[in-house]
Amino acid sequence: MSKKECIAMLLAGGQGSRLGALTSNVAKPAVSFGGKFRIIDFALSNCANSGINTVGVLTQYRPYLLHSYIGTGEAWNLDERGGGVAILPPFATQTGGAWYEGTADAVTQNLGYIETNDPEYVLILSGDQLYRMDYADMLATHKKNNADLTIAVMPVPWEEASRFGILTADPDGRITKFTEKPEKPDSNLASMGIYIFNADLLVETLKEDANDQNSAHDFGGNIIPKLLDDGKRLFTYKFEGFWRDVGTISSYHETSIGPARAQPGVRHLQHHVPDYEQRLHAPAGVRGKDGTIDDALVANGCQVYGTVKHSILSTDAYVGERATVIDSVLLPGARSRTAPPSSAPFSARTPSSRRTSASAASTPPRTPPSSATTSSSGRGRTSHGEGHRPHHLQLLRQGVEPAHREQARGVAALLRPLPPR
Repeated sequence: MSKKECIAMLLAGGQGSRLGALTSNVAKPAVSFGGKFRIIDFALSNCANSGINTVGVLTQYRPYLLHSYIGTGEAWNLDERGGGVAILPPFATQTGGAWYEGTADAVTQNLGYIETNDPEYVLILSGDQLYRMDYADMLATHKKNNADLTIAVMPVPWEEASRFGILTADPDGRITKFTEKPEKPDSNLASMGIYIFNADLLVETLKEDANDQNSAHDFGGNIIPKLLDDGKRLFTYKFEGFWRDVGTISSYHETSIGPARAQPGVRHLQHHVPDYEQRLHAPAGVRGKDGTIDDALVANGCQVYGTVKHSILSTDAYVGERATVIDSVLLPGARSRTAPPSSAPFSARTPSSRRTSASAASTPPRTPPSSATTSSSGRGRTSHGEGHRPHHLQLLRQGVEPAHREQARGVAALLRPLPPR
């Protein structure tokens, strides 16, 4: 196999327990977002748009849907011979096997994949964040600084700084201090969990860390502090774009609703991530004669016979007569009120679909409890296809409330294509 300049190791095994029912059956990176995406789409699309065509995806928690969704990587044009996407779950060896015990340990257990590809640089990513970044620009910065490790950073609100790895850097961007989740942060410059390592140094450091019985085998907690103590050249890459780690139900809801309230001119969430509509031939959405849609994003395959306001309806969602959906996110196949028979012509299920519950994420309803409005618990009948793919999203009506403009701009910018390289 020819030597690669840079490969990516994408950490996608997290449960995301703070997302509650949304991750009870799927890993956090596989959670639906924006009607037609899953969270992992963004990191994979960043790789493809940045010219990184060899990506190892490290999975662990409830991986089946994620494995099925990624497939060969064809949707992101990451199915090249001699590269492409490789699914890397925990595995057994002659000396036994174990679950990944930390972010660094997950990569350590797959050093064979890195050594086989023999890259000069390794990009470490998280599969559960929403952002748009040109990793090629970050790599150019890494080379320019003659760095051993480059960390993508951005300022965060001071009240949230204790949730992140916090850095201090000199005027040239060289990191002088790093503290993982400090109780009393002295800086608000936060690590985004996106790293570029010189490959030889990464392999050497991970092998040493694996033999340290006192290590938690974590990049932020162990690897970065060690390299800093050893006097290695650690630099920052300042990121100024839209970035969200949707780690809670409330942050998931707020970020998801952003596209539904997008500013005029943002008609589609498009280009930056793949559009699967042509692959699946999903039918257009259906609105009944009494159905109303106000300021909402509605995916193909949906049926609306009731009222939808300020919401996102993912593929194959159904809103029945007299049902009202307000400020909500209906996940793929969600049912509000009585759903049609499973043989209905507009049900965009795959042959392996199955029906489960817990289908919507919403804020408390604005209407009286007696109305048929999706509630904060979001209970309903859902069709979650194990091989389910998202579809084209349509902005049926544009409208922006001032409080949501900044959020909407961020999400809209996230989904615009990277400039040509």
